[in-house]
Amino acid sequence: MTLTRATDGKPVLLFSSGLQIRIGNLAAAGFLGLLALALTAMALQIGATHTGLFDLLAGLSGGALDPDQAFALLGVRLPRIVIGFMAGWMVAMAGAMLQSLARNPLADPGLFGLSQGSMVVIMLLLVFVPEAPRGLIPVAALAGGLAVALALIWLAGGARSSGLAILLMGIAVDTVLSSVTSILILYTPKETSYSLSDWLAGSLFQASPTAILAIGPWFVLSLVIAFLTGRALKSYDMGDELAQALGEPVARSRPLILLAAVLLSSAAVTAVGPLIFLGVMAPHLAGFVSPARGRARLILSGLAGGVLVVGADCLTRALAGDIALPLGLSLTILGVPLFVITLRLRALRVR
Repeated sequence: MTLTRATDGKPVLLFSSGLQIRIGNLAAAGFLGLLALALTAMALQIGATHTGLFDLLAGLSGGALDPDQAFALLGVRLPRIVIGFMAGWMVAMAGAMLQSLARNPLADPGLFGLSQGSMVVIMLLLVFVPEAPRGLIPVAALAGGLAVALALIWLAGGARSSGLAILLMGIAVDTVLSSVTSILILYTPKETSYSLSDWLAGSLFQASPTAILAIGPWFVLSLVIAFLTGRALKSYDMGDELAQALGEPVARSRPLILLAAVLLSSAAVTAVGPLIFLGVMAPHLAGFVSPARGRARLILSGLAGGVLVVGADCLTRALAGDIALPLGLSLTILGVPLFVITLRLRALRVR
């Protein structure tokens, strides 16, 4: 491993395998990681039970926690933090992948209709088969997302379809599925309608140690996906024609990348419901902190997404008190101003 400079003059770490890691990207990842830890410490303090990080560390090191503290920390607060971070990570990473695939800065799982496909199938399952085992919900989410992805590829012209064509078809499919969602909410019984509305707003109320075990493998899979697809996405950032000229098998890799985005967005939807606009915000915020491509962009986007969700949950519990403020709403309150500020600063920087 040697410290050298890239063709643009930026310092990089060069490994014997040929892998290059920009120092700026490493610093940005460290900053976002420290921010996530700081927000975790803050989130552990927020709640009716007076306990927090130091009690958790004492308990993990062999100290005694009373039942109320143990339940608050290990049964409620820590699961919310872990699941929120993992869900935000996966949605943001899926958004970054789709933006590179479509070469559109507004692309995300919601715009492609992937999240909506997962939501519709889950809602159909909950409405028409309410006695179905809860273990079928992840399967339903995956089936809905996969169905939309396959429909997009077929409608846009098969494996050789362009990213723009898939995006435009995704907008159309998402519009249709949104209508189906509205019909289900309007014409189901009130109790079911309220439950569906709460879930559609996004929440961490069902976070638990069991839920962590359910979403954990998908989070690990996202790391594998970032490693495997990073190089291809760097080529897609330069356009389909140049990607093909560089040897990227576009006809084979594009459906696989779309499938990977489906897996990540479906897992997140199952865990916390839809996180609207996060797939757009997080990659742009990460790019403002440190411009990156390929694997580095995916990792930084995932970190930014996790930080935004944990921060939004802190905002929800600190300001709303006993009011059940949906996570999606607090995420919008926190993330959109940051998104607007970064876009404005980027515009000033260009001048």
